[in-house]
Amino acid sequence: MVDDGPAAVDAKIKSLGDWRGALLTRLRRLIREADPDVVEEVKWRKPSNPLGVATWSHDGIVCTGESYKDKVKLTFAKGASLKDPAGLFNSSLDAGTRRAIDIPEGTSLDEDAFKALIREAIAANVATKAR
Repeated sequence: MVDDGPAAVDAKIKSLGDWRGALLTRLRRLIREADPDVVEEVKWRKPSNPLGVATWSHDGIVCTGESYKDKVKLTFAKGASLKDPAGLFNSSLDAGTRRAIDIPEGTSLDEDAFKALIREAIAANVATKAR
C-alpha cells in the first residue's frame, strides 16, 4: 500500500531539495499553525509525477501545493469565494472556482494574511458541509 499521508508529503518536499522544498516546508508549517487538525496527503500520483501533489484538507480540500521550476503554486479549491483583503491570490484570477498563489523564489509572503486565508478556506468548507 502506498502511503499518501504526511510521510508522503515529507517525501515530496525532500525530493525538491532546493528553495522550493524550503518554501513548501514553510507553507506547510503555516497551514498547520492555522489549523492543527488539517489533513495532509498526496493525491494525483501519475507516471509523470510519481510523488503526486501535496494536498491539505479540512472538510474538503483547502489547497494543493505544486512545485514548478520557477515557482511554488498553492491552489485553493474554493478560492473564488474567499475574501482576500491582502491580495495574496495572483494566479487563476479568472477561474470560476479556484484561485492560486504563485510564489517565485525570493518572494516575501505575509504570513498572517496567509494563515487568515487558510482559516477562511476551512470555514468555507465547514459551511458547505453543514448544509
